[in-house]
Amino acid sequence: MKRFYSVLLVILFFGCVDGTISTTAETTSINPETYWGDSPWPEIRKKRITTLLPKALENAEVDSWLVICRENNNDPIADHIGGENAGGTAVFLFYNDENGFHSKVFSPSGEATALDDLDIHDEVVSVDRGTSAVSMAVDFIKEKEFGTIAVNSSKSNAMADGLSYSQRQNLEELLGDYSNRLVPSTEVVYEWLSIKLPEEVEILRKAAQLTADWQIEAYKQVTPGKSTDADIAKFLKQKMTEYGVKDGWAPDQNPNVNSGADRGHSHATDKVIMPGDVIQIDFGVKVYDRWVSDIQRFAYVLKDGETEAPKGILHYWESGKAGNRAALAAMKPGVKGVDVDRAQRVLMKEAGSDYVMWSTGHPVGYVAHDVGPNLGGSQASHVRPASEKIIKEGMTFAFDGFHAWKLKDGGTKTISVEEMAVVKKDGAEYLIEPQEELILIKSN
Repeated sequence: MKRFYSVLLVILFFGCVDGTISTTAETTSINPETYWGDSPWPEIRKKRITTLLPKALENAEVDSWLVICRENNNDPIADHIGGENAGGTAVFLFYNDENGFHSKVFSPSGEATALDDLDIHDEVVSVDRGTSAVSMAVDFIKEKEFGTIAVNSSKSNAMADGLSYSQRQNLEELLGDYSNRLVPSTEVVYEWLSIKLPEEVEILRKAAQLTADWQIEAYKQVTPGKSTDADIAKFLKQKMTEYGVKDGWAPDQNPNVNSGADRGHSHATDKVIMPGDVIQIDFGVKVYDRWVSDIQRFAYVLKDGETEAPKGILHYWESGKAGNRAALAAMKPGVKGVDVDRAQRVLMKEAGSDYVMWSTGHPVGYVAHDVGPNLGGSQASHVRPASEKIIKEGMTFAFDGFHAWKLKDGGTKTISVEEMAVVKKDGAEYLIEPQEELILIKSN
């Protein structure tokens, strides 16, 4: 990686023939359909249901999980189970019994054939018009005499909170005395979505590489004293359009480019990039309309006469980088999220960093802040429940190493060395090569 950055620094240092760095980029014609190919989601979804969901039910200690899908106001878990095209009310039921794992769907007749064609469920029961799919599912539940029935009502997990008040009312009325067996699906959804298949990790790896490569390319477009933070953001938006990818989070705040004082989660402004600035790019893309990256890259704009960043800036950079490496080393199966946060906070204190409010990291995958253990809480007045969760093999994270310092104008600047990693059996590994050196941009 150091060799790669050495080449990059030469390019950034000398820029164009006239000594400036071009503000325009050469573009290539990309056909997104050819570049990405068909989405692997249908097969991955099927594999996730058959291989990961049985264990999730077991870990959550529930006998069954019931999800109700419908048109226009669907459950957030719908497309993970094949219910994204529901018109009339459909019930998806997953359970373990003495014969193994089963998935059974009660679907309106108008959608049952297409759902069955997906071949991701053991059985699709066609429900005639005028007949309640929920009532049929309840009859089956009573027949099976499930001890616990998980439903999507959750106080802590938005992905497990899709059951509406009226749907819950109707379900409880039909269940009668069985309604006391309803439990939140919080743990089921957590256990299932927090683990990614190896195929998904490889997709995230590709997304992460694009994200990092484009940020480095964006830095090559900077002309100090002329280019703005918004110019960098526009360049990255253009790359997204060329490659047919979407925003990793809210479009107005992706990418977040900031060459000034900390702004938190925000949009890029028209601030002009000047010599002496430390530039942050926080950027993520969504590929196959499904998997999301979250990577940051940092650069320093050299002042006249400088050939490297000042010692203070280098100290901040090396401190943040060391914190990131410490977090990766602590990210092992069996440890808690709060322990990973603590590992890099110790180094922050030793390096003299100001307090940073942000968690060290978060799960990343289907969304930027995905379901799974939060890597934070060690310096908070209270620890989030998700920070007490155990890290497991197959989880993917975006995480930072921090160093914050005061600026002359009274503001605060934070270097947050953010990388992505996957947890393996014996520890975590970066999805791509991490940034080792602060990128340098010459002023003239």
